[in-house]
Amino acid sequence: MNTIKAAITAVGSFVPEHVLSNKMLEEMVDTNDEWITTRTGIKERRILKDAQKGTSYLGIKAAQNLIKKANLDPKEIDLVLFATATPDMPVASTAAFTASEIGATNAFSFDLQAACSSFLYGMSTAASYIESGRYKKVLLIGADKMSSIINYEDRATCIIFGDGGGAVLFEPNEEGLGLQDEYLRSDGVGRNFLKIEAGGSLLPASEKTVKNKLHYVHQDGKTVFKFAVSNMADVSEKIMKRNQLEEKDVDWLVAHQANKRIIDATAKRMGLKDDKVLMNIQRYGNTTSATLPLLLSDYEKQLKKGDNLVFASFGGGFTWGSIYLKWAYNS
Repeated sequence: MNTIKAAITAVGSFVPEHVLSNKMLEEMVDTNDEWITTRTGIKERRILKDAQKGTSYLGIKAAQNLIKKANLDPKEIDLVLFATATPDMPVASTAAFTASEIGATNAFSFDLQAACSSFLYGMSTAASYIESGRYKKVLLIGADKMSSIINYEDRATCIIFGDGGGAVLFEPNEEGLGLQDEYLRSDGVGRNFLKIEAGGSLLPASEKTVKNKLHYVHQDGKTVFKFAVSNMADVSEKIMKRNQLEEKDVDWLVAHQANKRIIDATAKRMGLKDDKVLMNIQRYGNTTSATLPLLLSDYEKQLKKGDNLVFASFGGGFTWGSIYLKWAYNS
């Protein structure tokens, strides 16, 4: 009896038209293109300018792109997972709205929030539903409108983040392709170093919280960088050792696009050369839940059936982890 694996069988993506370049940021805050590029690897990021459109818009567009490319009937989708740190609303499910808008009328749906690791955790969740045998088609969306929670007077954060959305379809595979292993971690100490202080049950919105700009992302950059470099590299190395993978066995590193130096450190620990590292941080910045699916979409034509992919991510909370997946199709 063949073991069912959960394989990615289609990808889709969407980024807004408006480009916010480093040169434009020089006019907004005390920074410059050379400093941003050297420290982060980012040259520009995309921004969803329409204030009437939220994260669901990015997710819907990415899902529609996937559905069109895969010639998929959305009524066949069993589950819609929406990985995001910026849901449209605190209570009403972004996933439920998205599923209805794309015509996935037979699917149940829910949001998944683990900051920048949301999509990685979503991959584990989607795979579990597929491997159970109960569901055949799980649509995993990763999208964030980070511009809605960024203070563009804070040079520590406004240079990093952008908006975007991506989606993948998980289906059963009996050829041994798909998700092979995972190593997921979290540590509540991170709550002190990367957060939005107000707007939750601990500190509800008030005139004071708005005045003090407590509804924007606050980051202790040095501490977060230190944790990210150490932990993202650590779990990536562990997933390789646990699966007896050497450098020659890994075809691609699919790493969260937060900072090029973090990605480089992870690749170095794994023994990988630059030509095995997927990278688009220079064009999009950190799109949080969207970084991993955007990478898959941008590089889809280079991915071959049977390729070994190692995913890695690190996010607020702290949350982090690595996933080993065998690619299931030729584009």
